[in-house]
Amino acid sequence: METTLRGVGVSHGVAIGEVRHMGTAVLEPPAKQIPAEDAAREQGRARQAVEAVAADLTARGNLAGGEAQAVLEAQAMMAQDPELLADVERRIAVGSSAERAVYDAFASYRELLANAGEYLAGRVADLDDVRNRIVARLLGVPMPGVPDSDEPYVLVARDLAPADTALLDPTLVLGFVTEEGGPTSHSAILARALGVPAVVALPGAGELAEGTLIAVDGSTGEIFLNPSEEKKAQLEAAAARRKAALAASTGPGATADGHKVPLLANIGGPSDVAAAVEAGAEGVGLFRTEFLFLDDSENAPSEEKQVTAYRQVLEAFPEGRVVVRVLDAGADKPLDFLTPADEPNPALGVRGLRTLLDHPAVLRTQLTALAKAGEGLPVHLEVMAPMVADRADAKAFADACREAGLRAKVGVMVEIPSAALRARSVLREVEFLSLGTNDLAQYTFAADRQVGAVSRLQDPWQPALLDLVALAAEAAQAEGKSCGVCGEAASDPLLACVLTGLGVTSLSMGAASLPYVRASLAKFTLAQCERAAAAARAADSAEDARNAAQAVLSGE
Repeated sequence: METTLRGVGVSHGVAIGEVRHMGTAVLEPPAKQIPAEDAAREQGRARQAVEAVAADLTARGNLAGGEAQAVLEAQAMMAQDPELLADVERRIAVGSSAERAVYDAFASYRELLANAGEYLAGRVADLDDVRNRIVARLLGVPMPGVPDSDEPYVLVARDLAPADTALLDPTLVLGFVTEEGGPTSHSAILARALGVPAVVALPGAGELAEGTLIAVDGSTGEIFLNPSEEKKAQLEAAAARRKAALAASTGPGATADGHKVPLLANIGGPSDVAAAVEAGAEGVGLFRTEFLFLDDSENAPSEEKQVTAYRQVLEAFPEGRVVVRVLDAGADKPLDFLTPADEPNPALGVRGLRTLLDHPAVLRTQLTALAKAGEGLPVHLEVMAPMVADRADAKAFADACREAGLRAKVGVMVEIPSAALRARSVLREVEFLSLGTNDLAQYTFAADRQVGAVSRLQDPWQPALLDLVALAAEAAQAEGKSCGVCGEAASDPLLACVLTGLGVTSLSMGAASLPYVRASLAKFTLAQCERAAAAARAADSAEDARNAAQAVLSGE
């Protein structure tokens, strides 16, 4: 009998296959006492396991590249956290085995994060994965992770750690379904980069029986259990129509009546450039520079190293637009030489531009490197600051850019509601805005972007979020300046039309989403997009907003 379940669709496409569950988590090690004379040996075992797991995570990151590399390197840093290791060694000194000490130390830290009610609570899944890998190595048992299979399947898990998602084989993993997560979680972002259909935040996903045939629609978030032949044919036909539409849609982004909407790519480093170029990106709307700073958490990269990396990306888009975000450190991206270790709530503390203004030498080096990287190139270089709250922040960043001799356009990210509400004031200091809808939603609704329980508040269709986007876009238009979106909202083809109707001037997304958005925009006029935007803003919920926009664009 066919049954339909609904989660949150986070990566387009349809997958039909049998359920395979993620390998089970490591069992809790026994709480046995060790002789005092064995403590030094056990401490050595713990250190070796930690270093081996960190090296494995780093190696996986190097293989994956791009955004995945930054995520996995952050996990490696988590494994090597000196405070955690010190706690492990203290527990061993009073009689715990290495594996039990690791389990208990991580459990203590996990409880702090899970109960904090703050941005770092979203790191619990990553922390659990690191713990499981270290304990598995110490116990000499297989690592938890993606199941072995010779046949393609749909992967089902409570949550997917970045280390697993980053190296999924799309020829075997047709799609995946998770019980936790949200539309802007690490796994969702990496799924879109891989082009793997995915649904997250599905209640009871773990109860799906192994071997059950399911169909996953990553666009609608629907899961069909034991789909009929008719349903499979419908889904496959819809997928074929989408594929044909994608193939027919080429060239610059524009609505059906010729209103230009540049379609740009979000990239995490030079390794992402090839996919962006192949997908027809007209430039880069978000060049995340954190990858350069994660190699060494205790020292900033040299100016020369930065120049080389930036120039690789700039050279790939001659005559195109490349928007570089300066270092966004803090919260879930701590760096020992920059971010405070004792902040009670890092998400609301010193992060982003605040961190850089506290360390002007780091900011100046990065801006100088960007200036040198762009010398002699025809590219349109633009530089923006993360986590800008008001005009004073914008002025401080613009002044720093001028002092560094940077001739690029200067802009800011709108990720804090205050910046959207006072966008016109902010624009008196800078030349453009870029809306980071992931964090803007998080701060608007007090809803951690990594926590599945609040995923409905992270839905970019929330009318309150659309209101903030409209405020920023209207301010930019009044000032004669541009206002783009570089958050995950831009990767939704239907929402891309609504954002265009709200007055957004460019859209930036993962390379895999570009063809879908290009094809969607080409089907509708600007006037239709504006009517869809008005209908969405008039709704009272995300679901109603989506349905209202869909009704307008389908002519209902």
